[in-house]
Amino acid sequence: MNARILAATTGRVLRQLRHDRRTVALLVLVPALLLTLVYYMYADQPTPPGQPSMFDRVALVMLGVFPFVIMFLVTSIAMLRERTSGTLERLLTTPLGRLDLLFGYGIAFGLAAAGQAAIASAVAYWVFGLTTAGSSALVIVIAVVNAVLGVALGLFCSAFARTEFQAVQFMPVVVIPQLLLCGLFVARDEMAGWLQAVSDALPLSYAVEALQEVGAHAEPTATMWRDLGVVAGAVVLALALAAATLRRRSG
Repeated sequence: MNARILAATTGRVLRQLRHDRRTVALLVLVPALLLTLVYYMYADQPTPPGQPSMFDRVALVMLGVFPFVIMFLVTSIAMLRERTSGTLERLLTTPLGRLDLLFGYGIAFGLAAAGQAAIASAVAYWVFGLTTAGSSALVIVIAVVNAVLGVALGLFCSAFARTEFQAVQFMPVVVIPQLLLCGLFVARDEMAGWLQAVSDALPLSYAVEALQEVGAHAEPTATMWRDLGVVAGAVVLALALAAATLRRRSG
C-alpha cells in the first residue's frame, strides 16, 4: 500500500461523508437516541445490592453493538453506490489499488466511529450515569474497533449486492445472528453446545466479552486484550476478503 494514496483516499471518503447530512445524523444522533430508549426501558428495574444495574449491563454492550450495526449498513450501501455510479471503475484505472481503497474506507469510517463512540459514551456516562469498573477510554477503543469490523464486513458483503435493497438484505444474514449469539440475551456458556460453537466463531461475541471485561474489572485483563486481538484479526481478514471479491462495477 502507498501511504500517500491511502491518505488521499481517506480524505476523499471523509469529505463525502461530511457533505452527507443524513449519514452524519445517523452516525451521531441515532446511537444517543437509542441509548435514551434503553435508559427509560430499564429506569425502574430494581438492582440487587452489589450488582450492576440492568441499564449498566445492557448499555455497555450497546455502546459496541450500535457502531457495528450502523457502520455495516452505511458502508455496504456507500461502496455499492461507488460501484453502480461508475466511480469505483474510474478510481481503479488510477494507481489506486484495491487495498488502498478498502483500507482508506476503513480508516475514514474508523475516524467517524471514534467521534460516534465518544458522543455515545458521553451521553451514557454523563447524562444517564453509566457505571463501569474499567476506563471509559477502553470502552471507546473497543467500540471503534467494533465499528471498523462493521465497515470491513460491509465492504465484503457489498461485493455480492447489485442494489441497495440487496445490500440491506445481508443484515439478517451477517448482523442479526451475531446479535443473537453474542451473549447479550443469553450467556454464551448457557447456550446449547452447537450454538456456543457457532458463537465462538463470530467476532461480535469477542467484542461483547471485551466490553463485559471492562465493565467488571478496574484494570485491563488478559481476556480483554485477547478478545480485542481476535476482533482486530477479523477486521484484517474481512478487508482481505473484500479486496479479493471487489468488483469494478455491478453486473
